[in-house]
Amino acid sequence: MKILHLDENHPLLIEQLQAAGFQNTTAYTTPKKDVERMLPDFDGIVVRSRFPIDAAFLAHGSQLKFIARVGAGIENIDQEAAKAKEITLFAAPQGNANAVGEHALGMLLNLMNKLRLAHSSIQQGEWLRETHRGEELEGKTVGIIGYGNMGKSFAKKLHGFDVAEVIYYDIVPKTPDRYARQVSREELQNKAQVLSLHTPQTPETIGMINADFLAKMQQPFWLINTARGSVVETTALVEALKQGKVKGAALDVLEYEKSSFENLFEKEDHQALNFLLQAPNVLLSPHVAGWTQESHRKLAQYIVDQILHAFG
Repeated sequence: MKILHLDENHPLLIEQLQAAGFQNTTAYTTPKKDVERMLPDFDGIVVRSRFPIDAAFLAHGSQLKFIARVGAGIENIDQEAAKAKEITLFAAPQGNANAVGEHALGMLLNLMNKLRLAHSSIQQGEWLRETHRGEELEGKTVGIIGYGNMGKSFAKKLHGFDVAEVIYYDIVPKTPDRYARQVSREELQNKAQVLSLHTPQTPETIGMINADFLAKMQQPFWLINTARGSVVETTALVEALKQGKVKGAALDVLEYEKSSFENLFEKEDHQALNFLLQAPNVLLSPHVAGWTQESHRKLAQYIVDQILHAFG
């Protein structure tokens, strides 16, 4: 089988596929139009997020048998078009679950303890202990939305902190475990003092954290988003931060990201984004929660294993 690699990934991916007899071609910087002309020659594609794999693109893949995305989600692939062409889709949500869980916890502790602000203050020659008095995670109720690989990873890591309870809301009934308890959306909104988002991007989750959702949260809370930027309406979040409903926000993803996740949209109205950039109770990272040295290898290995299992 011949595989076309559209994004650079961990070297083990090509090395192991090559050893198993697959022919590999790289097109990391090849323009999309040129890739489309190449596509009829290939049985599989390995992609990350360089450009959307839409129906028009798939129309060129006359012999495509699979598309493998080296990442957790497949929202950048037209799944209906792929299904119609009987193309198998692979992803690797297990590959960066631990990384996302650790990153979410790290951002939360940093935010609650004002570590970034304290560091900057000392750099300026100040020693303001009372100004940088933080809050403890102990005794708080932590809510999670989306209890797949990422949500469960975060829940596991909370158990050493003596939190009051970890609860989660998910549209799919989950098998009970010792890390968290499944609740209704209303119970989560009533109880959560920390809210961490771990949802995929779907029509149902886009804009889910909006003004109405935030108004129904009964307690001031800390928000963490390591899922997708589209889940949170930024303007609504900014208003909630100004009002004190959201005590602080740790955001690894932003509504303004391009679909490739490589940089921000160019938008005329940057008022909400500018507020986030300047707010002392907001902590940002550039979509790297699942982007560790270890997850780089794990993601590639999960993809290799799936391809070899199906077609090896």
